[in-house]
Amino acid sequence: MPHVSVRYVTCALLVALAVAGCTESSSSGRPASPTPVPQKSSPADICTSLVSYWAKETLKGGKWSGLDWEQKGLSNEQYALHEEIVAAARAEEKRQGREAALRLIGVQARQRCAAQNGATGSSENWRPPK
Repeated sequence: MPHVSVRYVTCALLVALAVAGCTESSSSGRPASPTPVPQKSSPADICTSLVSYWAKETLKGGKWSGLDWEQKGLSNEQYALHEEIVAAARAEEKRQGREAALRLIGVQARQRCAAQNGATGSSENWRPPK
């Protein structure tokens, strides 16, 4: 009979530990951090992000800056913007330095991508987000 009560106590202890481990309370006293909600991006936002990133990498001579437009994920129009913005940034770098050129890239990418609604029209592979 003592064997049965030990098994019963062991089983009850294991169940209690399992239940305690499945609760969401934090042992550190901090509340659990919320899961971020994905935000929808417009074509202009995506264009700005892509064009400014790759233009800055090109200006800095980054490791992957020599990839072609498809490998960078750019549409034909975005690549044209990229090339024009890089040329302007190189000229700005000669006049005002690297930091000014990097700022110019951000400003021009945002303005030009917004003006062309993401510059995606010439890309045969681009599909609007669903």
